[in-house]
Amino acid sequence: MIIKSIKLTNFRNHSSFLLKCEDETSLILGDNGFGKTSVLEAIYILTQGKSFRATDPDILKHGTEFYRIELEYQNGEKTTATYDGKTKTFHILDQKFKRLPKKNKYPIVLFLPSDLNLISHAPSRRRDYFDRIFSEFDENYSSSLSKYEKALKQRNELLKNEATLREDLFSWNLILSKYGTLISNLREEFTKDLNSKLTSTYRSISKNQDNVDLIYQTELKSKNESTYLKNLEQNFEKDLIVGHTTFGIHHDDYLFNFNQNLANNSASRGETRSIILALKFIEAELIFQKQNLRPIILLDDVFSELDTIHRESLTNNFKDNQVIITSVESIK
Repeated sequence: MIIKSIKLTNFRNHSSFLLKCEDETSLILGDNGFGKTSVLEAIYILTQGKSFRATDPDILKHGTEFYRIELEYQNGEKTTATYDGKTKTFHILDQKFKRLPKKNKYPIVLFLPSDLNLISHAPSRRRDYFDRIFSEFDENYSSSLSKYEKALKQRNELLKNEATLREDLFSWNLILSKYGTLISNLREEFTKDLNSKLTSTYRSISKNQDNVDLIYQTELKSKNESTYLKNLEQNFEKDLIVGHTTFGIHHDDYLFNFNQNLANNSASRGETRSIILALKFIEAELIFQKQNLRPIILLDDVFSELDTIHRESLTNNFKDNQVIITSVESIK
């Protein structure tokens, strides 16, 4: 799918904005504060169903009562989202939906300046990052994660009440055990997929013989539901004291090894850039392999962080995709 245009009304600081996209590469040029990232955010909402950085009340332009975004593909298909201050509605072929239907979603590879700090981010940021990537690979992952998070929220609410009994948590324990085990197995599988390509892709960018590995770190020593359930039940007293669930895949982390050392301590800024670029290239490749779709590439002010070699690598590796770039300066 190729995006033909995206139109914004009362979205962030845009009263009205229209971007007509090129088949291959489109550049959104403007100073900081112009609202370039907002255009990528609007595209993301209409292809993924949600923002990558905010809730609808935050997106609505101050002093207005609604926002509207319209996306048109080259094949004539259109997707529109309207938020009236209370509810967001997607409009597709004269039908209305509260959520973007699965069949109308389209894969995106998103590159944000903050991604270049991924290796040094807190574990929760890395989990969020890889959850977003793995959800692109597998719809089952996304739906399982959503069910897990809802159950975790309910269980944590109960744990805030000192009068909660062990049996009050049983049904939530079962749900967490089922989806926690499934998610952990998928995380391990997808991490292996990334690792099978990570070093070779990194070397193609850096032009050296360094080794890079992604390590999936989890509390789960045995990947089965009964063991997961047992751990939750054993931690009941502790959880009740602290008021939240202390065991589970919501504590998972991903560590980067660079030449058998933690990359956070050993990789230079340039080497870190190459690792992140390699991840993005592999993400696009795996989406194509698993879905037979060329993802749309959204690059937010990334070139300002990249030298000439990395810019050329970015351009060459995404030559088969539609790319939409934001920048404060012209890109040669």
